[in-house]
Amino acid sequence: MSKRYLFTSESVTEGHPDKICDQISDTILDELLTQDPHSRVAAEVVVNTGLVLITGEISSQATVNYAQLVRRKIQEIGYIDPTNNGFSADSCAVMVTLDEQSRDIAQGVDQAQETRAASSDEAFDAIGAGDQGIMFGFACNETPELMPLPISLAHRIARQLATVRKTGQLPYLRPDGKTQVTVAYEEGKPVGIDTILVSTQHTATIGLITDEAAVQEKIKADLWDQVVLPVFGDLTIKPDVTTRFLVNPTGKFVIGGPQGDSGLTGRKIIVDTYGGYSRHGGGAFSGKDPTKVDRSAAYACRHVAKNIVVAGLADKCEVQLSYAIGVARPVSIYVETFGTGKISEDRLLELVKANFELRPAGIIAAFDLQRLPQQRGGRFYQDVAAYGHFGRSDLDLPWEATDKAEILARSADQLFAVPS
Repeated sequence: MSKRYLFTSESVTEGHPDKICDQISDTILDELLTQDPHSRVAAEVVVNTGLVLITGEISSQATVNYAQLVRRKIQEIGYIDPTNNGFSADSCAVMVTLDEQSRDIAQGVDQAQETRAASSDEAFDAIGAGDQGIMFGFACNETPELMPLPISLAHRIARQLATVRKTGQLPYLRPDGKTQVTVAYEEGKPVGIDTILVSTQHTATIGLITDEAAVQEKIKADLWDQVVLPVFGDLTIKPDVTTRFLVNPTGKFVIGGPQGDSGLTGRKIIVDTYGGYSRHGGGAFSGKDPTKVDRSAAYACRHVAKNIVVAGLADKCEVQLSYAIGVARPVSIYVETFGTGKISEDRLLELVKANFELRPAGIIAAFDLQRLPQQRGGRFYQDVAAYGHFGRSDLDLPWEATDKAEILARSADQLFAVPS
């Protein structure tokens, strides 16, 4: 790796077609788990002009009005005007084509291979992984939320776009949008903001301004003052005179949302995680109940990595888990600190194995993943379906807790102290 380099991450707003799908999928999950915490859910959503299609596999005792859930979420996102958006909560068609979960999959999840093969007195062996796969989690000390700076900034700007739209601060904005931030690094540490890109849907005219070029000039000035600058308040690195600021590079962005592009659940997995800064196992999160390790184990990986960094055992940490379908215990656990570790990765791995429960049932129990929607008034997963699943200081997420940091630091001192 060169001493100086640029790294870029992107985010999207809640009105982006793919994010509409993620939020609807997780709204369905919230409702099912609220009524029946043991629901098995794999809900997929497709949107296009005037259409929402719900498909997938669901096994649950819950009774759900899917069309009502869909319309409520679309309205909350901000698609309420079919004339200008070509997609509206009240006018879109909602099609539902759902099956039950495969019994072959269910039997491996309901009773793990370890329990079937031999007796076990450990309750967490009772639930196997819902599928094979690999999951990654990451943390670093670049930001207060222990996330890489590029994705943190991209999310902050995307969320601020939604805020100024919904509060009426910039009433000409529309729900669809994308952000992208390029950060300059030296010796592996962020030193400056190279480029900020914002593409945001907007009305064709702004007040009396009708000229396209003038409209874009107005948008660019407003976004800089009311969207970009406010998100840098608690950060030492800020834009300066060398920072490029690009807005709607095509010249305008009037047609957007599902009218401009179709959307699909699970198509923004890098936006959902670490912006490409860390590796990704390939599995999406939204619409999946916690027995799906694509979701729950990725949350566990973040929890492990974050606690290692908070404990002062590394400046950067990436954790990988792998699972086999129907098997409770991870097939493998891997810890990487990119040369920033204060103790060896072998010793870190020992600490992880000793202090973290990484079987699916244990993860579910530790974070209470099946009952969180019920405990929080019927909504939990839908709130992480936009603007990232990690580093969310605006949400109380159990996998963001640093409850293991003190014991990790203490254990490292006790177990690996050099004898006198």
